[in-house]
This record gives sequence, C-alpha cells and structure tokens, in this order.
Amino acid sequence: MAIAKNTVCIWYDKDAEAAARFYAATFPDSSVTAVRRAPGDSPSGKAGDVLTVEFVVAGIACIGINGGPAYQHTEAFSFQIATDDQEETDRYWHAIVDNGGEASRCGWCRDKWGISWQITPRTLTEAMAAGGAEAKRAFEAMMTMAKIDVAAIEAARRG
Repeated sequence: MAIAKNTVCIWYDKDAEAAARFYAATFPDSSVTAVRRAPGDSPSGKAGDVLTVEFVVAGIACIGINGGPAYQHTEAFSFQIATDDQEETDRYWHAIVDNGGEASRCGWCRDKWGISWQITPRTLTEAMAAGGAEAKRAFEAMMTMAKIDVAAIEAARRG
C-alpha cells in the first residue's frame, strides 16, 4: 500500500481507533485502513496497545495517534463537511452531537473526542462566494444559528 504524500495527523488521548471507526461509519468515502500496535512501552501506553490508526474521512487520508492527554484539541483545526440539503446536514450534525458531542455555532460542532466539525450546506458556501448583499444576508442569518437551517439560508439569499 502506498503511503500518502500528505496525511492529516490527529492526536488522541487513547481512542483513535474508536474515533476512526465512528468517522468511517458516519461519512461516505471513509474507512479504517490500518491499526498499528506499539512495539514497546511508551509514556502513553504499553507494548501491544493501539498506537496509530490509519483512516480516511470523506476522501482525506488521516492518521490518529494515541499519544496520551498531553495535548487538547481546539477549533483551530476542524473537518468541514459539505452537505447538499437539510436531511444530510441534520444526519451528520446529529451523528456527531448525539454521540457524546457538543453543538457550537454557525454550523460547528465537536465530537466526543474533541475534534471540531463544520457541517456546511453548499447553499451557504455558494452565498458567501456570490458576495455583496446576498453574502451579507446569508452571513447574518448564519450568525444566529447553531446547526445551519438550509431554508433560512436560502431565504436570506433571496432577500
């Protein structure tokens, strides 16, 4: 198997495999491709414990490392998932939030492992790309939301 030239590496305390399996079950074009065990003891675990997990999230190659509690996640890193409609937006949002995650604002939420996700309907991205008054109205509507309401964004786009 060829190693990707660029891979997103995500630090987990101890649950990289559980997180990767959740992502693979939740998002299309996602899978767990390898689970590697530690060849020896380390400060964060023992020989034989899961050390790294190679996985793909919506086509993006990732590796999760069980490095212990030394580092915590922030919104400075997030996955952004583009959705086509309210049903898809709701499905991903609720998969994350209802599985021990936490809602935030403007389409952002955090999974139970602390990773931030932006569940972003394409209509919002298109409105922002349009610029001008349309973008301003969509932006102002978005600023009032936690999970994005597609109908409200489309209404804002129309004015």
